[in-house]
Amino acid sequence: MAKHTKAFMSRTVKKNEPTGVKYMTKNQMEYYMGAKLIEIGVEPKSAIYRWSVESKENDKHEVWTYAAYWGDSKEQLLQEEQASKEN
Repeated sequence: MAKHTKAFMSRTVKKNEPTGVKYMTKNQMEYYMGAKLIEIGVEPKSAIYRWSVESKENDKHEVWTYAAYWGDSKEQLLQEEQASKEN
């Protein structure tokens, strides 16, 4: 079976939430992602991370997705990002 080399975590957040609540949610997601990587045997500092935000439900909510990449997925993502910068 192939090893996993990426992980994703999503949360739905109300757009009108106070900035402090959004900041706390972001920090929690980063913490839990690091804990999950440790749990599966990946050094969190060896991974790279990316955020994405998508509007949902008549623009009242946002879906925040936090992604971690390591190993082959990390290398592939970096190559894709480099190629897009060159174009």
